[in-house]
Amino acid sequence: MVKEKIILGIDPGTTVMGFGIIKVVKKQMHFVQMNELLLKKYPDHYLKLKLIFERTLELIDTYHPDEIAIEAPFYGKNVQSMLKLGRAQGVAMAAGLSRQIPITEYMPKKIKMAITGNGNASKEQVAKMLQSVLQLKTLPNNLDSTDGLAAAVCHFYNEGRIDVGTSYTGWEAFVKKNPQKLG
Repeated sequence: MVKEKIILGIDPGTTVMGFGIIKVVKKQMHFVQMNELLLKKYPDHYLKLKLIFERTLELIDTYHPDEIAIEAPFYGKNVQSMLKLGRAQGVAMAAGLSRQIPITEYMPKKIKMAITGNGNASKEQVAKMLQSVLQLKTLPNNLDSTDGLAAAVCHFYNEGRIDVGTSYTGWEAFVKKNPQKLG
């Protein structure tokens, strides 16, 4: 019996949310899809969060992923940007958790390291490596979608490893691992 698994990778953002989907059959990766949700044109931050939630649910209901890999927000100089990224990540995670899909977070450096062997690789280097590994004919102009795809591929590469990132299997698991986030 052939064991198949679908992995949805998400690069959350309130300007652009990138996503990629791979199918794993007999321990072999196969490219399914990558794209992005463009949110620049929406001035209302809360509307953007609603659209991220709805698009993530739509992807889940269309492709039925078994697991979700999501890029964790990284701390930059702008605290407001970090908060917005965290909210974007949170609503994408909430969509997955509402469908009981296990979620694993990966730091950007861990994703880059898994794909290129260099935790400081550029977006272009990550995209080129994905193009080679998954035999993609072309790359998109905006590389947020390849960042989402990279999260899915990173998850595939890290399958079975003990320390891969932070995983949640549902709301109860999230609450148990994050009591400090509840007030």
